[in-house]
Amino acid sequence: MAITSANQLELLQTAEAVAREKMIDPELVIEAMEESLARAAKSRYGSEMDIRVSIDRKTGRATFTRVRTVVEDDLLENYQAEMTVEQAKQYMADPQIGDTLTDEVPPVEMGRIAAQSAKQVILQKVREAERDRQFEEFKDRAGTIINGVVKREEYGNVIVDIGRGEGILRRNEKIGRESYRNGDRIRCYIKDVRREARGPQIFLSRTSPEFMAELFKMEVPEIYDGIIEIKAVARDPGSRAKIAVISYDGSIDPVGACVGMRGSRVQAVVNELQGEKIDIIPWNEDVPTFLVNALQPAEVSKVVLDEEAERIEVVVPDEQLSLAIGRRGQNVRLASQLTGLDIDIMTEEEESQRRQKEFEERTQLFMDTLDLDEFFAQLLVSEGFSNLEEVAYVELDELLVIDGVDEDTANELQARARDHIDAINRKALEKAVEMGVEQSLIDFEGLTPQMIEALADDGVKTLEDFATCADWELAGGWTTVDGERVKDDGVLEKFDVSLAEAQDMVMTARIQLGWVDPAELEAEAEEAEEGVETEEAGA
Repeated sequence: MAITSANQLELLQTAEAVAREKMIDPELVIEAMEESLARAAKSRYGSEMDIRVSIDRKTGRATFTRVRTVVEDDLLENYQAEMTVEQAKQYMADPQIGDTLTDEVPPVEMGRIAAQSAKQVILQKVREAERDRQFEEFKDRAGTIINGVVKREEYGNVIVDIGRGEGILRRNEKIGRESYRNGDRIRCYIKDVRREARGPQIFLSRTSPEFMAELFKMEVPEIYDGIIEIKAVARDPGSRAKIAVISYDGSIDPVGACVGMRGSRVQAVVNELQGEKIDIIPWNEDVPTFLVNALQPAEVSKVVLDEEAERIEVVVPDEQLSLAIGRRGQNVRLASQLTGLDIDIMTEEEESQRRQKEFEERTQLFMDTLDLDEFFAQLLVSEGFSNLEEVAYVELDELLVIDGVDEDTANELQARARDHIDAINRKALEKAVEMGVEQSLIDFEGLTPQMIEALADDGVKTLEDFATCADWELAGGWTTVDGERVKDDGVLEKFDVSLAEAQDMVMTARIQLGWVDPAELEAEAEEAEEGVETEEAGA
């Protein structure tokens, strides 16, 4: 096939037709044609030549040109596409490095193989342009709901026609009882859009908590307008869900607005989610209050919150235990997801037994260490004393309020407690020294002898060792592994060292060793404060 005047306009007509069919820019199709013709010309004139093709956008005339670039003498490698300055002087007056010389060459006759190759180039370019268009169209639609039509099912995954592209609904993103046939209409949440080698991949979901939130936004105008906000969503897809809402208008009940007249609004969402039961809960900044709401319909007697460990203990009446836990732990699991806390549920009887055990252990501690009778030890525990340090270093007045304790008795109690603590500290320090702990760690402010012994047991024997520790290694913490929170035990956790205290001690050690410049820390802190102030001013 030759590029002659007979088929010059046909090139433009073909480009327009392909562009319309694939909904892409005609310019991209013409550029693909130029590249395919250039490849065909190289196969005719030589692959080492730099042959370029330009198609006139009005007439369709294809111009074939050979391009040669002026390079330095020692960089000349390709004699067909490059030339030295001396060689270039034959063609131009004052050649410079980087200049190009362009010569028009005759159009090529395209044989069957060359024509097939050109066709493949054009198809490849068109496919790439189509993928780019799809990605650009859907990348900003992630996080929204889209309607589509089921095209086919592959290995449990549903392929959905969503207009100018296809989305994939994986089997783990389907609600359990759902099944689809070709041609079924389906509503999904666009969870993610990724650019991959085989084209943009649009991942859909019907189990995502955000899908439920978006459905409520469609059904409840107050949520769409921002008067009501969805603060948290937890789902057991196809079975049950909990959604926490708050109203920024005191005259609007957030729960009532989401339920709707005779339950019309929430029922529309339930129907879309195949009958999934939905508990709508008022959100509260006070975590224990919010948790009580989240555990509905169970009644809660008492809540004990450990903010540092992000754990919470809930005490319920004995007859409410199964209701609070729910079938297969569903109710407490959803409440845990909603609040972001680990929840331990116990009955009033279990809590009473635990408190009784703690009371007996503390009583025995005071009997053994302070040489007290059982009654006196029980008095101390009843007044809230839980360890020797509290007795030894508390203000004297706090001991004098105990019945039968005068000033002499209080002084004697504190003396006994201090003597016992000193004996324990001496023993711990002697053991730590035997284990090879250096004086730099012993002298470090903030570490007690018992802490130093615990550090030595863990292999931390110098100030340098201590300075390399992470805060969570000392204070303990929690790590999420495969979606479950796992406890990390800290070396000093049993001494009630908080994460903030551990951070301060490690940083102090690094400053003492000269690893960190205090001036730089202060500058960073000031910059952080200025950044916060700027954000607040902008808000």
